[in-house]
Amino acid sequence: MRLKELREENNFSQKTIAEVLHIKQNTYSQYETGARQIPIDLLVLLAKHYNVSVDYILNLTEIDYPYPKK
Repeated sequence: MRLKELREENNFSQKTIAEVLHIKQNTYSQYETGARQIPIDLLVLLAKHYNVSVDYILNLTEIDYPYPKK
């Protein structure tokens, strides 16, 4: 998954993203490392937050911004 890449490209800390998702920072860290699977609802929330597709986050496509930027 591209969670760390997206987070770092957008200059967010793990703590900040964890707050967006209403979870603990260590739980988010486990999503980034692959130690834990991210629930679909949080995956969708991250896709909306970064304005990318879920497919992009999951490495199913190389298209990073299929939607018009806000």
